[in-house]
Amino acid sequence: MKLEICANSYQSASNAEKAGAHRIELCAELAVGGITPSYGLLKKVMHDLTIPVHVLIRPRSGDFTYSDVEFQIMKENILICKELGVTGIVSGVLKLDNTIDIERTKELVTLSKPMNFTFHRAFDWVANPLKEIKELEKIGVNRILTSGQENSAEIGIHNLIEFNKTTSKITIMPGGGINQKNITLFQKNGFNEVHLSATIQTKTIEKPFVSMNSSKHFDETNLAFSDVQKIKNCLAIISNET
Repeated sequence: MKLEICANSYQSASNAEKAGAHRIELCAELAVGGITPSYGLLKKVMHDLTIPVHVLIRPRSGDFTYSDVEFQIMKENILICKELGVTGIVSGVLKLDNTIDIERTKELVTLSKPMNFTFHRAFDWVANPLKEIKELEKIGVNRILTSGQENSAEIGIHNLIEFNKTTSKITIMPGGGINQKNITLFQKNGFNEVHLSATIQTKTIEKPFVSMNSSKHFDETNLAFSDVQKIKNCLAIISNET
């Protein structure tokens, strides 16, 4: 069974290689489920390490329904990954009703070739997963990363087994809450790959007087963006004061 490590930094990627992991999924900001890593991080990892690298292509946190501009950014990042010799892309697009946007996802799959393509955990939001697996087969997706539509892959094991029975063309890769205590559950049930972060928490500083975290941004049901009118209001205020 292959072990893919979700690496959120250069240190995580390097540690995965040193430990003998089979592959990494390089991303940033695990607190929001991961977003696309910076160009600098990607370039450094590809230069220094030899471990196969899959890269998360997700332009922001929140939902998986993207504007035309966001979709263009995703495609530009895929082209950068291709230039740098990345092994695989991890991405996907949903419609507003949380069905898979097959047309856009197919465009990403086609653009990614010859790299591998993993449809990420947006899959855990779809209402009819067995039907969607067949749709993803048709467009050439290689792998689906999923927790079995539960808060952890261990809880979702029965769904994961059902997904695995549904397809012989796509690798079902369990991910979400997998650790040294439960990893054998997936091996015993015939899964060929698993995904985990193997994260430890290390305190680097004392609690700061002013926190940089904002709880209002940690809600995937909301989409945060800078508002034109609020910006204009602030500009008007400062203009009147000068």
